[in-house]
Amino acid sequence: MGLLGIFKGPKRKPKRGPREDLPPEVKRVVSTLRNVIDPETEINVVDEGLVYGVTLEGPLVQVFFLLARSTPECHFCQSIAVNVQRKILRDTIEVLKKEGFKRIEIYNEIGLLLDEWGDKDGSA
Repeated sequence: MGLLGIFKGPKRKPKRGPREDLPPEVKRVVSTLRNVIDPETEINVVDEGLVYGVTLEGPLVQVFFLLARSTPECHFCQSIAVNVQRKILRDTIEVLKKEGFKRIEIYNEIGLLLDEWGDKDGSA
């Protein structure tokens, strides 16, 4: 062990997949969201770390995404990021509709509603 080796902790493998303590319904949503692929990276949004919250209330599912834009001073890059975000939102709604949810709301990291689908009463 080198001089600075004492500062290194034990090597740990990153944990993949949903946490073990999640309710089965939330695990089902997280598993479903693995079908949403980021068109820029070709990685699913769960493994990419874009999903940071899921809430279920009856027929309503709320998904919270971390969608940070890179290079804010580049207008062309912003345009690409917006189009990528739209595709992710559209695909998220489609996979959750197929899973049988009647009301879908998608929020960003600060709680701003980005997209929604279904009637307010969940009767879609």
